[in-house]
Amino acid sequence: MIGPGERDHRIHAGPDPVVESRIIWLAAGLVVFFGILGLRLFVLQIVDGADLLDRSVRNSVRTERVEAPRGDIVDREGRLLATTRPAYRVSVIPSELANPEKTWVMLGALLDLDPAAVAERVGTPSGRDRFRPIVIAEDLDRAALARVEAHRHALPGVVTDSRPRRLYLDGPGAAHLLGSIGEIGARQLETLRAQGYQPGDIVGQAGLEAGFETHLRGRTGGRNRVVDVHGREVEILDEIDAIPGGRLVLSLDLDLQRAAVEAFQEGASEAAPRAGAVVVLDPRNGDVLALVSQPGYDPNLFAGGIDAAAWSALRDDSGKPLQNRALAGQYAPGSTYKAVVAAAALETPGFDAEKTTFCPGYFRLGTHVYRCWKRKGHGAVDLAKALLRSCDVYFYRLGLELGIDRIAAVARRLGLGEPTGIELANEKSGLVPSREWKRRNRNASWQKGETVLASIGQGFNLVTPIQLAVAYAAIANGGERVVPRLVDRLETWDGRVIRRIPSRVDGIAGFDPEQIGVLTDALVQAVQGPTGTGARARVPGVQVAGKTGTTQVVSLDAVEKFAAGEIPMRLRDHALFVAFAPAEAPEIVVAVVVEHGESGGRTAAPIARAVLERYFEKHGRPASAGGEKLATR
Repeated sequence: MIGPGERDHRIHAGPDPVVESRIIWLAAGLVVFFGILGLRLFVLQIVDGADLLDRSVRNSVRTERVEAPRGDIVDREGRLLATTRPAYRVSVIPSELANPEKTWVMLGALLDLDPAAVAERVGTPSGRDRFRPIVIAEDLDRAALARVEAHRHALPGVVTDSRPRRLYLDGPGAAHLLGSIGEIGARQLETLRAQGYQPGDIVGQAGLEAGFETHLRGRTGGRNRVVDVHGREVEILDEIDAIPGGRLVLSLDLDLQRAAVEAFQEGASEAAPRAGAVVVLDPRNGDVLALVSQPGYDPNLFAGGIDAAAWSALRDDSGKPLQNRALAGQYAPGSTYKAVVAAAALETPGFDAEKTTFCPGYFRLGTHVYRCWKRKGHGAVDLAKALLRSCDVYFYRLGLELGIDRIAAVARRLGLGEPTGIELANEKSGLVPSREWKRRNRNASWQKGETVLASIGQGFNLVTPIQLAVAYAAIANGGERVVPRLVDRLETWDGRVIRRIPSRVDGIAGFDPEQIGVLTDALVQAVQGPTGTGARARVPGVQVAGKTGTTQVVSLDAVEKFAAGEIPMRLRDHALFVAFAPAEAPEIVVAVVVEHGESGGRTAAPIARAVLERYFEKHGRPASAGGEKLATR
C-alpha cells in the first residue's frame, strides 16, 4: 500500500520498450501493406488498365468486323463473270480456351488436321493478341462446318463465321481482263489507308479488279455480340450492315469470249500448248467484245490467298500464263502490216493501184536477196492481187518507193506505236520504226534493207494484238481511231446506274473514202477470193475482209536443215490474222496471234472464223463452218 506523499512508480514510469517496438513494426507493416496495395492498384489502373478493360469487355461483348462482298462483274447481257460467295471458317480465341490440348485434338479429328499443326498455328500469343481470333481452317464445306457446330459445347474458345470470297465463274477464260485479288501490300496500304483500308484487307491486284478497286470494294460493317464464358453467342447488341461493292457492267460478250477460248484451244495439247491472244472489237464504238490471252491461269487460286507452291509454279512457268498477251505481247505484225503499207500508198499522189509488179519469188537489193514466201513467185500482181496472195516482192518494192517515214506516219495514225488507252494496266506501246527513231535510239542511219523488211511487217516493227484490232477498226470504220472500251457502266449493287463510260475516238486517220474502199475490196478478196490466203475465215452469207500474217522468229537458214513438220516448236513462225465483217458495213473486228502457229491462214484464220460465226449466229444470220482451204500464208 502506498502512503501519502509516496510516488506511484507504476503510473509514472517511462515508456515500455517492448510496446514501442511492437508499435513501430506494426506501423511499418501497415506502410508496406498499403504501399504494396497502392503499387498493385497503380499497375492495375495505369499499367494494365487498358488491357484489363479490353479483357473485361471482351468477356461479355465481342466486336466483329463484317467484310463487304465485292461487287459483281457482268458481261453486256448481265451474265456473271465474277461474284462473291460465302466462305466458312473456324477460328480460335486463345484467351477463351479451357483446355488447349483437348481442343487441338478435337479440331484435328473434326477437320482432318494434324493437332500439332493446329497448336503451331495458334502459338502462344500474349497481350491483346490473346483476344483476337486466329484462323485455323477456311473455305470449309457445309459438312465440315456442321461437324464443328455440333461439338461447339465442348469447344470453348472455338468460333465459326463466314466471310465473302471471290468466285470467277469462267475460271481461266477471262482471267487476264478480270484480274485477281490478294492481301493488301505495304505500299498499297500507305496509299489506301486514308480510305479506310487496314492490314489484311483484300484488294484488287491486277486487271479490272485493280483498276476499279474502289468501286468494287463496298463498305465494311460490324456487330457487337454478347457471349457467355464459353464464347457462345447470347445476343447481338447492335449491328451495322456491310454494303456490297458496286457492280461493273462490261462491253464484253461472254458468248464470243467463250468461242474465242474454245477455238484457240482446238488442236492444242499438253505436249504442244498454244500461246497467243484474241481481241474482238466493235469498230463503230471501240467496245471490247472479247479479250483472250493464252495460256491462262485460274484467278480463283488467288481468291483465298495463293500458297507459295502455286505462286512459284505460275511465276516460273515457261508459258508465262500471268502475262496478258493481248496487251503486253509484242510481235512483228508480218503480212498484216501490208494493209498499213497499202493505205500509205493509196493516199500518195500518183500511186496507181492497178500497176503490176512481177514477182519471180525473190527481190535483189545490192548484194542481198530477199525471198518471197512463195518460192516460185506470184508472177505479175497489182495491189489487190498482192494483198490477196500476200506477195512479199510487191511490198518490198512498194515500201522502197514510199519510204519508211511515210509508212510510219500512217501506222501511227492507225494507232500503232503507242498504247490504245484500254482500262487495263501494263499495256505495251509496240514499235513503229522510222529514220528519227533509229537515229535517236541506235545512233545510226536508216538503211534501205530495213525498209524492205519493215514493208512486210518484219525488222524492227512490233505490235500488240489489241493495236492490230484498233488499226483494222480504223480501216473498217472509214478512218476513226477508236479507244477500246471494256467497261460500259458502273452501277450500285442493286442496279442503279452511277456512271456510264462513253466511247471515245482518239484520232482521225484522215483517209479518203474512195481509197478506203479500194483497200477494203482488196482485203475482201484476201478472204473471199479463189486463192485468198484467208480462206479459212470465210463465213457463208457474210462478206469478210481480212489479212493473214506469218512472222519469222529465226532466220530461214536456221530452219532449212529440218524436215517439214520436224521444226522445233520454239523455232516455228508466229501466225496472225486480222479481219472485219460484214465488209460493206463492219460491226466486228477480230485480231488473232498464235505464237509458233506457223501459218496465219491455216492456224489463226479458223479461230477468227469461229468468233465471227458465233457473232452472226447471235445477230440473226446463222452461219456454218465453211471456207475453201486454199493458200495458207
